[in-house]
Amino acid sequence: MSGKRILVIGASRGIGLATVKAACAKGWAVTAFSRHASELDYSHQNLTKTDGDALIADDLAPALHDQDAVVLSLGVPFNLQLFTGPITLFSSATDVVLEQMQQQQVKRLVCVTGFGAGDSIDAIHPLQRLGFNLVFGRAYADKSLQEAAIKSSQLAWTIVRPGVLTNGEQKAYKILVDADSWRNGIISRANVADFVVDALDRESHIGEAPVLIN
Repeated sequence: MSGKRILVIGASRGIGLATVKAACAKGWAVTAFSRHASELDYSHQNLTKTDGDALIADDLAPALHDQDAVVLSLGVPFNLQLFTGPITLFSSATDVVLEQMQQQQVKRLVCVTGFGAGDSIDAIHPLQRLGFNLVFGRAYADKSLQEAAIKSSQLAWTIVRPGVLTNGEQKAYKILVDADSWRNGIISRANVADFVVDALDRESHIGEAPVLIN
């Protein structure tokens, strides 16, 4: 859709940054929102950089004004916090985002979580689940709360569950919608961003939570 206006929350790195670049390339008006967005080492004529904390409604509200859609792509550093917790960033920020979207009547949300969040945990082999929970359990428990809040909202939502992320180039990838087909695999951040932008462009996968792998 030409002229779409989107807010990317968590835009400084990873999938968020890849989505910013992909959306700008389509000619959309993109607002990159993160605590250090102004330091983003990327510029484009369609890009607005907005510093703010997704946990603070007063930061988020101005950035959300007049947007057509929101992309929520948050992450925590791979450090001791993953193991010691508690991790509440995903669910807490999502509560703020959902409330502000409802207040400003922004209906479309694409949220990136990951394979192993929500009911996709059932697709992880029992022998692998112990290791997964040991390393990622605290973060993914909170991502599961995040997913539940989104699913219970009245928004036109899509939840994106990528497998193991790489920095590879964009290429063909698989969109696994049916639970019976869910499995882990690798996926480039560029491919995830491609899916996000395409889902927004075509208004597709609404009410779905597909797993993405190469």
